[in-house]
Amino acid sequence: MQLAELAVLLNARLEGNPETEVTGVAGIEEAGPGHVTFVANAKYAALARTTRAAAVLVTEDFPAIAAATLRTANPYLAFARAIELFYQPPAYPSGIHSTAIIHPTARLGRDCHIGAYVVIEANVQIGDHAVLLPHVVIYPNVRIGSRFFAHAHAVVREGCRLGDQVVLQNGAIIGADGFGFAKDDEGRWHKILQSGPAVLEDAVEVQANACIDRASVGETRIAQGAKIDNLVQVGHGSTVGENTLLCAQVGLAGSSHLGRNVILAGQAAVAGHCTIGDGAILTAQSAVSHDVPPGKMMSGSPGIDNRLWLRCVAAYSRLPEMVKVLRKQGKE
Repeated sequence: MQLAELAVLLNARLEGNPETEVTGVAGIEEAGPGHVTFVANAKYAALARTTRAAAVLVTEDFPAIAAATLRTANPYLAFARAIELFYQPPAYPSGIHSTAIIHPTARLGRDCHIGAYVVIEANVQIGDHAVLLPHVVIYPNVRIGSRFFAHAHAVVREGCRLGDQVVLQNGAIIGADGFGFAKDDEGRWHKILQSGPAVLEDAVEVQANACIDRASVGETRIAQGAKIDNLVQVGHGSTVGENTLLCAQVGLAGSSHLGRNVILAGQAAVAGHCTIGDGAILTAQSAVSHDVPPGKMMSGSPGIDNRLWLRCVAAYSRLPEMVKVLRKQGKE
């Protein structure tokens, strides 16, 4: 398509030849003639001056460059939409594979795709336009909304409730037993029955091999729009607020409560029964065992204010030198 058409579709302001042909998208370092790319991070700004791309998505105030520019308030979001224009994911026609096992009491909506070796157990309800790829298992009494998409080997356990437009990537497990055991008088662990469901509201995505545990009582709830990355563990009875991001290998102990728009970066951890306020951020590998106020950025383990942590890290690298100075002073 021509740049002029792309600009209209992305609601961007074009500076450059409107008749330039665009055939695809690419990262700024790999982009060549015919590609559209983007700059959303200042560290890549210099590459915009040397890129071979046909056009670059940039902010409104980005400096002029040799390549054509598509100016928009949010270049990253515009690039995501450009990918949708040029990449067509596989289509899954409605129908039920002959190897799928569907209990007679299960109810499926219109135009569903049920792949090979899928198992749907008793009293399950699934809405319209669902796609269940091979080896997906839906336990009894599950309720799922419309436009559900489950990749191969995803599992939804008994009694769980999922809203509309929920996506489960490969190996995601919704509603496995929470980690609950009580020690008896002889010192042996007695399993606590995990009776409460996991609930995923609308537009939640759970990525590969992440686990959302069911609750012993009550429920585990993931609110609308939350996104959960690979290998994340959400402990039983936890709540995750709207539009919150849990990045790779994050761990929430049982009864953790996260507010709206929280970001937990890779390998961050929250101890049980802690509350993380709206808009708070835990940077990578941080761990907190106490409540975090709204809007706070925490770093380190144990987690402390990010600005203090940065000062601590700067001092840490100078510790050997400081020790030498102290020893020298002690000898004088």
